[in-house]
Amino acid sequence: METRLSYFFRLGLVFGDFCIVNFSYLAGYLVMKYWVHDSHVPNVVFSQILIFNLGWLTLASVLKLYSRETVVKIEQIFRQTVKTLVAHGVFFAIFLVYSDEKRYALKFLPAAYGTLLSLLTLRSIVLTYLTDKFLKRAKLHTKTAIVGHNQTALRLARYFIVHQNMYSFEGFFDARLDYVNPDDGRKGEGQIEKYIHFAAANDIREIYSTILPEKQQLNRIIEVADQYCIRVKFVPDFSGALQSNYHIDYLDAVPIISIRTEPLQQDIRNQVKKRVFDVVFSLIVILFVMSWLTPLIALLIKLESRGPVFFRQRRTGKDNQPFWCYKFRSMRVNGDSDKVQATRGDRRITRIGAFLRKSNMDEFPQFFNVLAGDMSIVGPRPHMLKHTEQYSALISKYMARQFLKPGITGWAQVNGYRGETKDTELMAKRVEHDIWYMENWSWWLDIRIIFMTIINAFRGEDNAF
Repeated sequence: METRLSYFFRLGLVFGDFCIVNFSYLAGYLVMKYWVHDSHVPNVVFSQILIFNLGWLTLASVLKLYSRETVVKIEQIFRQTVKTLVAHGVFFAIFLVYSDEKRYALKFLPAAYGTLLSLLTLRSIVLTYLTDKFLKRAKLHTKTAIVGHNQTALRLARYFIVHQNMYSFEGFFDARLDYVNPDDGRKGEGQIEKYIHFAAANDIREIYSTILPEKQQLNRIIEVADQYCIRVKFVPDFSGALQSNYHIDYLDAVPIISIRTEPLQQDIRNQVKKRVFDVVFSLIVILFVMSWLTPLIALLIKLESRGPVFFRQRRTGKDNQPFWCYKFRSMRVNGDSDKVQATRGDRRITRIGAFLRKSNMDEFPQFFNVLAGDMSIVGPRPHMLKHTEQYSALISKYMARQFLKPGITGWAQVNGYRGETKDTELMAKRVEHDIWYMENWSWWLDIRIIFMTIINAFRGEDNAF
């Protein structure tokens, strides 16, 4: 069932895109009109505006840009937006070529679609901000229940509760416990066939069974569930033998179980996509931003304190291999830089250094690390060698984050786990977020994290010092 907030969010998305599409058409027309300086350029043609709009709405509908399933996840909105933009560009280019105004197409298309791309990118940044602030309250999630009350069921329940923006966990079904509501302990029906009827009556759309019934009973459960359009999914109960999300692959029909899902390790195409994006993004930043920003920052650093412009430090990289990590120097030269983290009010930090750290501009030289292949744009932040040694002895899953290349920004950082780590618990939360990123990586998740990093830079962060 769709909530009113979900409905109005989708309606607002459609209206916002309608404004963007029409403004982009107008921009293309004005450029065509005043760039060409041709009296024969037609006035605004309403039939073209109509086709421009209908083309966008039709393609957005076909590609499900505004569907409930898409708006549940911000990365899905990014993906479907790009697909719709490309398809619309091809569609309207073909239309212009076969129309009377085809000689103006080369003037109109770059201006219109350049504007459209820019505004949709801005819209995506705004959506990223609004999602983190408000969309989690929209209750766009699916009601779920779990059959069984074992260790796997409890771990699955914790996952649903943590990801409340996607799931609404309603409780457990169990032959011993009947149905137990997690909030008030209320019991429901106990026989396994009645679980489905109870779920249908309470709008539970997905049931995860951690107990595998007998074949005859299993077929009956699926048959009844299909009648009520309820999805039943079966989860193997390893009773704690596997402590993470696992992945099943096949080698010549032989099932192979990996202890976690790793999209970047299990598909070479994902590695290529991420590397190509890293190289292209880094080159753009280096050529168009650092080319003029570096001399300015270098001058300000030199004017305030003696020492080099760049600070380099050995940090832990992928597969626990150390590498030289580069930053703009933000502290006075001191002997504790490889041992002591920066703290709030740290006297070692210079005035220009405080600004650089607050705005994250001190990290810009790491785009050269990305270009060299030691780092990625998005990934777990690289730690000092001393911290790797220290926390790997205290946190059991700490070294799992080293399966990935470290990043300039990361999922832990945009969720507030950055800067000084005062205790082991804070570092454990950072590691938890890094492992979640590794297990849930997608190119669109990287885009979302980059947008969130930009938003946080403008908004300011309490832990940035």
